[in-house]
Order: sequence, then structure tokens, then C-alpha cells
Amino acid sequence: MNNLFTALIAKRIVATLSALLVIAIGCAAGIWQLSRAEGKIALAANLLARQQMPILSANAGPLTLEEASERRMIARGQYIPRAAIWLDNRPRPIPSVGSNSSQSGFYLLMPLQLQGRDEILWVNRGWAPRNNENRESLPPIKTPSNQVNIEGIVFAHPGRVYALGESKAAIDTGKPRIEQNFDLVGEGKLRGWAQSPFILREVDTGIDDGLLREWAPLTTGVDRHYAYAFQWFALALVGFLFWLITGLRQYRWRGLNGDQE
Repeated sequence: MNNLFTALIAKRIVATLSALLVIAIGCAAGIWQLSRAEGKIALAANLLARQQMPILSANAGPLTLEEASERRMIARGQYIPRAAIWLDNRPRPIPSVGSNSSQSGFYLLMPLQLQGRDEILWVNRGWAPRNNENRESLPPIKTPSNQVNIEGIVFAHPGRVYALGESKAAIDTGKPRIEQNFDLVGEGKLRGWAQSPFILREVDTGIDDGLLREWAPLTTGVDRHYAYAFQWFALALVGFLFWLITGLRQYRWRGLNGDQE
């Protein structure tokens, strides 16, 4: 036993430390990926539970983000198309059947003047594909000119993407804009109107307006995290087996050549 310990560890300090490092990194990364997956599952479960609560009405009275977050809400009002904001670099929420690559597009953020209230509710109306040949060409969509009833889920923001620096160009508030991210507080200050402290992500109710509202579930990517975790644990196992097998081979070779202590 002492000879085996010497052959595997004492005479292979560098190899042993290297193997321990690989095993530690692999296990730590694998556990981190599992925690990411469990976190997404917990978030999805919490969202589902909040959606089972009574439906809120944006027209009934002021609501805080804490009260309304991730809950279902209905709203009645009139869209303000001139203030629309197109959020760029948003991939299709759920890829089309048979497609192996993501399709780039826009989220359309549009303010809704709530009926009976001096308050604006920003609505994420949905996703539309981008014209790859002309980035400035916006997708054709339909916007009702009369009062509409919409239903959706409340979120703090429509999601953010990485952007290099801040845009310093003057903003023409009289026409739609293409932006990387949406600043709810900033829009309120820019236009000087009272706003709900959240956005409403509209759900699909069969409205044919040229926008896609097949939102990806929060558990999207869980399988990928499990796959990454398996790869990291496999790396740790391979590192251990490599260290063990090479050590045993050296031990056996030394035994056959009489080079044991």
C-alpha cells in the first residue's frame, strides 16, 4: 500500500496537483451550471404561482411594481403610435419549426393612454423580424386607432441587451425610434407624462397585427445548463481517471523493472 501511495502521489506531485485542479474546476463549474438551472426552474414556478392570482386592472387605480410584478393584467386605452420605440437585436422568442439559428428582430414598445386615468402604460406589443438588408426599414404592423382592450403579464422591463456607450444623438419624440434598451424612467422624464412603474408584455389573443407574441418560457435553456454541467463533471472524471491510470501504469512498470522502494 505504501508503495502504491508513493507511486501515485509522492513521486507525482505535479501530476497530482494538476489533476486536483482539473477536478476542482470541473466540479465547481458543474455545480454552478446546476444552480443556474435550478434558479430558472424556481423563477418559472414563482411566475406561474403569481399568474394564478386574481387579474389586475391597470384602469382601476395606481399600482406599484411590487404589487403587480409578474401578475396578469388587463388594460383599456388608446395607443400612441408616434411615441413607439423599437428595441433592436432581439432574437425571435421561440424559433420557428425546423430552424437551427436565431432570427433577429425587434420588440415593439408602445405607450397606451389609459382610459379614465391620466397615466401612460408602456406595452411590449410583441416581436417582428428585422429587414437584414435595410436596418432602418421597420416591419409593417397594424395599430388600432380606437380604444383597445389588452391583456398581458407585468414586468419591470422588456429585457436588456449589451450596448456600447450611451446614445448622445438628439431624440425626435415625434416619430418611432430604434433603440438598444428601454429606459422607463427616462421616457417619463423626456415626455413629461405620468407613467405606470412597469411595462405590460401583451399575450397572444389572436390579434392579427403583424406581431409575434409566442414568448419563450423562463425555463428556456435549462436543458443546456444540464448539458454543460454534464460536460464539466465529465471533464473532472476524465482528469481523475487519467491521473489514476497513468499512475497505475507507472507503478506496474516500476514493479516489472524492480524499481520499487
